[in-house]
Amino acid sequence: MSETDSMADYLAQHPRLIGALFTMFVLLSQTGTAAASTASQVGP
Repeated sequence: MSETDSMADYLAQHPRLIGALFTMFVLLSQTGTAAASTASQVGP
């Protein structure tokens, strides 16, 4: 449980990191969706 508390404390001390992590999560999720949609095309 101390790991969770230390992560929460770290993010509380570095609030800009929360925005950076959120942005990376959004970009990665959109990249995965785009890759899946082009790979699932069938036919010409």
